[in-house]
Amino acid sequence: MARDLSLRKLRYFLAVAKCGRVTQAAIDLNVSQSSITTGVKEIEEQAGVALFQRTSRGMLLTREGTRFLQRVNYAFQALDDAFDSLQDTHTRLEGNLCLAMTYTVAGYFFPPLLAQFQRRYPGVKLHLSEASRPEIEQGLKSGEFDLAIVLTSNIEHHHWLEKMTLTKSRRRLWVASHHELLNKGKLTLKDIAHYPYIMLTVDEADQTALKYWKPEGVSPDVMFRTSSVEAVRSMVANGTGITILSDMVYRPWSLDGKRIEHIELSNAIPSMEIGLSWPKNRPLTPSAKAFCNLAEALIK
Repeated sequence: MARDLSLRKLRYFLAVAKCGRVTQAAIDLNVSQSSITTGVKEIEEQAGVALFQRTSRGMLLTREGTRFLQRVNYAFQALDDAFDSLQDTHTRLEGNLCLAMTYTVAGYFFPPLLAQFQRRYPGVKLHLSEASRPEIEQGLKSGEFDLAIVLTSNIEHHHWLEKMTLTKSRRRLWVASHHELLNKGKLTLKDIAHYPYIMLTVDEADQTALKYWKPEGVSPDVMFRTSSVEAVRSMVANGTGITILSDMVYRPWSLDGKRIEHIELSNAIPSMEIGLSWPKNRPLTPSAKAFCNLAEALIK
């Protein structure tokens, strides 16, 4: 059966899936809220399933919506590839690029960007490294790395480093689908301080968390520390504890199929910022510059 799924409607769906709110999606795309609502509703009617669960906290992807999101992302990737295939000048760039990244970047941000770069610049040989922020900064200083993709919000007091923030991912409270906090209305860090907390430690997440807990005069009741995002996800989904993490690593389902909800807190919790970094005193190589330009065009 033919489906009139225009690119415009699909972009509306992507925008809502990304931010979780029709109002914000309308602002991001500079269209009316009614256009967003109508477009998403028409897709759902044509698909015959609900892609979002409408709640007081916003639009949450259903299981079918999560699967559809993956397919739509593939479709837009294929469209980008089609345009890239027409631009033969991209294939002329040759050279090497030593690129470093942190754990979170490698798992949740980098793969689509890498695939796009490889297709656009097949003549560039990539040397990829995953490392901690201090190791990456040392590698940039010594010349081991040409460029790095890092959590730019974690870079502090390094006057010799350039940084280009590409995107920001807000942090929200994660709870199990049956958790009592879902019925509490507006919440602050003080309201959740006595609940068992699952603390992620990778990419300095624990140190970052304490920076926004401390000014409130409270601290989380940490029952478990782990470097595994999937461990955090599963423990939260099963009701063992709660956590605060960024939307970038949020998924509504744990590996064992249990639902995770996220809640906006009233406190001013800083977003996680992701971007590029390189030494100020060393010009970017042509390959590194091409990567920066591509990343900025695709993500900003």
